[in-house]
Amino acid sequence: MPTEMDLKTGQHLGYKEAVLITNSSNPQLRGEVDDKYQYSCDNKDNRVHGWISSKSNPQIGFWVIMPSDEFRAGGPVKQDLTSHASSTSLAIFFSVHYAGADFGVRLRNGERWNKVFGPVFMYLNSDLDSTSIWEDAKRQAAQETKSWPYDFPLSQDFPHSNQRGEVTGRLFVNDRTITAAISAYVGLAQPGDAGSWQTNSKGYQFWSRSDKRGHFSIKGVREGIYNLYAWVPGVIGDYKHYADIIVRPGSKVGMGNIMYTPPRNGPTLWEIGIPDRTATEFYVPDPDSHLVNRLYVNHTEKYRQYGLWDRYTDLYPNQDLIYTVGVSDYRRDWFFAHVNRHVNTSYVPTTWQIVFNTSDVIRRGRYTLRIALASANMAEIQVRINKFKGVRPHFSTGLIGKDNAIARHGIHGLYRLYSVTISGSQLVEGTNTIYLRQSRPASPFIGTMYDYIRLEAPPQPSSNPNISNACTSINTTCVFNACWISDSLLFNVLLIYIFHSLLHCIQY
Repeated sequence: MPTEMDLKTGQHLGYKEAVLITNSSNPQLRGEVDDKYQYSCDNKDNRVHGWISSKSNPQIGFWVIMPSDEFRAGGPVKQDLTSHASSTSLAIFFSVHYAGADFGVRLRNGERWNKVFGPVFMYLNSDLDSTSIWEDAKRQAAQETKSWPYDFPLSQDFPHSNQRGEVTGRLFVNDRTITAAISAYVGLAQPGDAGSWQTNSKGYQFWSRSDKRGHFSIKGVREGIYNLYAWVPGVIGDYKHYADIIVRPGSKVGMGNIMYTPPRNGPTLWEIGIPDRTATEFYVPDPDSHLVNRLYVNHTEKYRQYGLWDRYTDLYPNQDLIYTVGVSDYRRDWFFAHVNRHVNTSYVPTTWQIVFNTSDVIRRGRYTLRIALASANMAEIQVRINKFKGVRPHFSTGLIGKDNAIARHGIHGLYRLYSVTISGSQLVEGTNTIYLRQSRPASPFIGTMYDYIRLEAPPQPSSNPNISNACTSINTTCVFNACWISDSLLFNVLLIYIFHSLLHCIQY
């Protein structure tokens, strides 16, 4: 990595943290861009980072090891900084990075607040070669994670393992058929709305991943009152269990079988992307040849390169992106970020088009457009149907987001999901166009990243899709609004609809 002097003598780019190295004592770094945000990662992936002193003999490693995420803010996919030039290693508990200025702890009216940050493990090791040092650091990180929670802290505010509880259960997804929630993120956090864990920084969070059968186990949970939250890769939306979860020292809370019914009004007509809360699957261009960080050449995280926002203008100098359903491929034809175009000395709004064909339009039906955003920064997305000029937007998000993930090379920030109702009378037989306009100008860093877009047909008039289709994949008998499921793998689950939309799963 560059030295502090390399950063001081280099050419500063679009913001002060980004520097083009021009006069380094290390010839391999000359002509390379360095920016501390290029080394960010999700909390869930940030177990160990640090430095190796290659000039000493033997070489020496210095490492920051985070054995747990329970005290970190924003959940498992909140991004933050790690180590960066000049020999800086960070142990961050919460910050506004990739979340926005509103993220953080705010106390009012004499509110009392207590939270334990850490312990964090600082590890030094040495060996003759850097590879051995790095492998040893990873082994130590795995050992510290396994040892959590530590037994040595004497503070009464840090409960030991025998003073903590465990929450277990099995999560299913009911999206026209019932399936196990594979690799779902299932967590406990302070009570709030579905998805509120993204911006929660006051309380502790405890997360786990479900297995291929939907089973999950959340261990080492502090005593307290929580909500159980979840989201499932490949499925839109957020799950929140309807009841508070009370964890006491030494308790084991069995949730049994629980069901997440994601938003859906009708069958999918078309979709763009993969609902995984990132824009990873979309087209990420190569950087400008003069603004390269060679670490990310031929790398799975090429979105960490500097200046990719201006590559949109290079690829679409005069006309904005047009995506034709059934012809275009989102992996090469959908730019990873909806940003402004650079024109002369300013940045102007851009309008993307989704072109698709429909037949047998249900004129009196209500179609649903689902727009899931992986990031937003001072942006506004306006939706228009078949007419663009001279018409008011059919829908607008309003001004949203401050996560700044575009400038900071993050492929996601905070997740948002919008559901837009489209009357069948607005569609035509044959070719239709949905216009997506990012209407806020002035900066290269204003914009959004899409996670996933889907158009749904109107609900099937003959039956409730959640009931009839949920009962087709397993041996069932349907009576009114209940499905009696007689399958040994599901432990005779009784599914009951409550308030017409919330499907609860009760084990008996």
